[in-house]
Parts: sequence; structure tokens; C-alpha cells
Amino acid sequence: MEFTLTEYINAALALAEYDKLEDGSFAGRLPKCKGVVAFSKTLKGCEDELRSTLEDWIIVGLKLGHRLPVISSINLNRRPRRESLVSV
Repeated sequence: MEFTLTEYINAALALAEYDKLEDGSFAGRLPKCKGVVAFSKTLKGCEDELRSTLEDWIIVGLKLGHRLPVISSINLNRRPRRESLVSV
């Protein structure tokens, strides 16, 4: 079964945890995605920032060959299949 990057991102963000800080701003994190955190003055801003941070984290992870967590049965770690150029 094939999944899109958008499905992975949406599934990961569904697991996000948010805290309201003492100064009234918000912090968000994705426990399954080490280092993915965001801060903003508003909850909506924090959600947007967390999405952006997650997207960057995934791109860097894929580029560097890091193993990404499987989220909601979506595994981005599979190696792509390459077709023979002869068949093209």
C-alpha cells in the first residue's frame, strides 16, 4: 500500500501534544518525532509552526537516510523500487 507524505504528516500531527505556557504562549511537540517542537503566541500559530518543523525534519531525515518513525502504519523508510530503463 502506498501513502503520501501528506498522510504521514497529518497522522503525525494528530498525535501532537500542546501546552499553554505561563506567558500565555503555546508549545507543541511530537513525541514520536524526536526534536520536533514548536512555539508560538497562539495555538493556531503553534500548530502551523509544528507542521512546518515536521516537514523540514522529514526532508532532512530522508535526505540523510535517517530511520523515521512508523506512524499509523505509514512507513516512509521503504526503499523506492526502480524500474529498468529498458522498459521505458
